[in-house]
Amino acid sequence: MGLGETELEHLAGLLRQSRRVVVFTGAGISTESGIPDFRSPGGVWDRMPPINFEDFMASAAMRRETWRRRFAMEDLFAGAKPNSGHLAVAELVKRGKVSHVITQNIDNLHQASGIPTEKIIELHGNTTYATCLDCGARYDIAALRHSFEEKGAVPDCRCGGPVKAATISFGQAMPEDAMRRAHDAAIACDFFLVAGSSLVVYPAAGFPLTAKRAGAKLAILNRTPTGQDDYAELVIRTGIGATLSAVIAQL
Repeated sequence: MGLGETELEHLAGLLRQSRRVVVFTGAGISTESGIPDFRSPGGVWDRMPPINFEDFMASAAMRRETWRRRFAMEDLFAGAKPNSGHLAVAELVKRGKVSHVITQNIDNLHQASGIPTEKIIELHGNTTYATCLDCGARYDIAALRHSFEEKGAVPDCRCGGPVKAATISFGQAMPEDAMRRAHDAAIACDFFLVAGSSLVVYPAAGFPLTAKRAGAKLAILNRTPTGQDDYAELVIRTGIGATLSAVIAQL
């Protein structure tokens, strides 16, 4: 479906009228950088079903398999670059229009686009580094991969705790600080823009309606329908990069 001029004007108008915008991003913004959607039919999880956090913690074999899969995807993440959608969001942050970017993505592309880390709220973590689940020490993925290929396993932390990619697995508690910051950002904004999320993964998908209930306008930019479309002032089902780039040109 092509993008109508009235849709562009409507979105540009919502941005112009707003003083404090929150952008909420999902897999759809990163598929335009070549990163496949994990959840969609034919996606990564169809080929490699996710390993539950409880299984990761309980079994050394499952920890090895989790890391084997992570390293198998390394080239995919390492080669991805921010696309025009990421750059458009970064431009809105730079102009002072966007207060925070809440993301379900784990690919670090918002940081790579130039958005300051303190403006980014990662609900599902970040796959570009690892942490100890006990003491929080941070580890470089490349060093862990070298150890894995040499010894067949990722070593435990110096404190003895298990080391895991800094992402949130199924069955793992959501990060309390990120959830609190996202809630605070949602209720403080006057315009909440969803870009590339199907809004099916909760509790993350609850933030658009949190913002709406607090009085914010809501727009959803996603190629497929979502369960929250009826609550939005504007729904656009076109490519994110092309759409946001065209809107930026109108501001």
